[in-house]
Amino acid sequence: MAKAVLKNISEIRRHFHRNEDPIYFISATNFNLLGLDEWCKNFKYICYIDCYDGKHPNVFCPSEQPHAEFQSIEDINNYLLQHKEVIDLVKRRGGKPKFVFLMFDEETERLSKELGADVWFPKAKLRTNMDNKIETVRIGNKAGVPSVPNVLTEVKSYEGLRKTCEDAGIGHDLVLQSAFGDSGHTTFFIKSKADFRRHEHEIIDEGEIKVMKRIDCRGSAIEACATKQGTIVGPLMTELVGFKELTPYRGGWCGNEILSTAFPPKIRQKARELTFKFGEQLRKEGYRGYFELDFLIDKKTGDIWLGELNPRITGASSMTNHAAFAHADAPLFLFHLLEFSKKKFDLDVNELNNRWADPAMIDSWSQMVIKHTEDSVDIATEVPETGIYKMREDGSIDFDRFDYHRRAVESENEAFFLRILQPGDYRYEGADIGILVTRGRSMTPGFKLNERGKRWIHGIKQGVSGRPLPVAEAGPAFADPAFKIL
Repeated sequence: MAKAVLKNISEIRRHFHRNEDPIYFISATNFNLLGLDEWCKNFKYICYIDCYDGKHPNVFCPSEQPHAEFQSIEDINNYLLQHKEVIDLVKRRGGKPKFVFLMFDEETERLSKELGADVWFPKAKLRTNMDNKIETVRIGNKAGVPSVPNVLTEVKSYEGLRKTCEDAGIGHDLVLQSAFGDSGHTTFFIKSKADFRRHEHEIIDEGEIKVMKRIDCRGSAIEACATKQGTIVGPLMTELVGFKELTPYRGGWCGNEILSTAFPPKIRQKARELTFKFGEQLRKEGYRGYFELDFLIDKKTGDIWLGELNPRITGASSMTNHAAFAHADAPLFLFHLLEFSKKKFDLDVNELNNRWADPAMIDSWSQMVIKHTEDSVDIATEVPETGIYKMREDGSIDFDRFDYHRRAVESENEAFFLRILQPGDYRYEGADIGILVTRGRSMTPGFKLNERGKRWIHGIKQGVSGRPLPVAEAGPAFADPAFKIL
């Protein structure tokens, strides 16, 4: 007997409402796929950090065990997969488990196989190849999705760099990006020999580097899912970048906004078209499932340039999967699960994309990732707990009630805060304190932090306190991890 084909959104929603096989999102926190457990039966989170003090019914955090210092999210996930309490949980719940991750490597795949689980993402090796910023340019070129005028080259000296850029006609006001890494750490703004000298140890002999002409631009993000029926495209979001109130890293991502009027209609439509074309090329390259593109929008010309590809869920995924269209139809990540479930489906992707392009399908939200921005180290003693906060008329912030639903935010004077920093953790420059989600904008029309956003940030930070390090620990400088857990 042939298996039934899912032919509409209603049938897809029903399919996941009745899902029997356990699906686990395994990561440092559940932030990236917040709320997915309410769309999919038997969906659980296995996390290293307990953001909810044990109050979230679908978040499991095993007890702390001795481990080597984590160098990446992959390390955290591999630690979790070898933890006896996690192994016992997965075996006790039975079924044929499915694992999804923010980040994973070939060791994660091996450990998953040992647990009898399928990893519902493309292979780690393929994801790593797609994640290479040099490869992203090449995929974009094939798809007809242009990058900022650039040259891909190995850099041996400043003089050599100048000569290469002269030959390529991109001038000497440059942005250099390593093949891998976070934009706040591996993007270098080079206009002079002095600039180059500051970063030469991170540029010379680091292999092929993307050297771009510097443009005056707005950052934006858009997520999509490449399926066998075609690429499904989410909304274009703004990016909060480099705000000193939120992050110590110049050029570092620190949040997003989602609203229908963030960019002019022509730019929104063009970004959607380019994302669809890129997704169709990804399918040809063998990649399928969820991905995110950063676009750079030239302030003067309105030209749209491909910034980078993230072949995975991202820090913006929570925004995409909670937008009005997600509640009207289904979260974008549900289509990723559908793609890997091997369940047959027949959707009119063009009709779905056209519907999701309707401004009425996008409501206005903002998220800010709040880091410790001072050049200091101590041990956190108090951190605002996860839940709903209210802003008084004088701008002060009060905790109102515990909740793990961001939709519980009723007005722009309320916010949902997800605590990342735990009492007893080191608080150092760049440490994540938490994520604040509000209705409405956190930026002005000119893309600066607005007063309301600043008040929210100040209010949360006022609730964090710490004690000095013990004398024995105060000597060596404390190095922050070279990876983002979000």
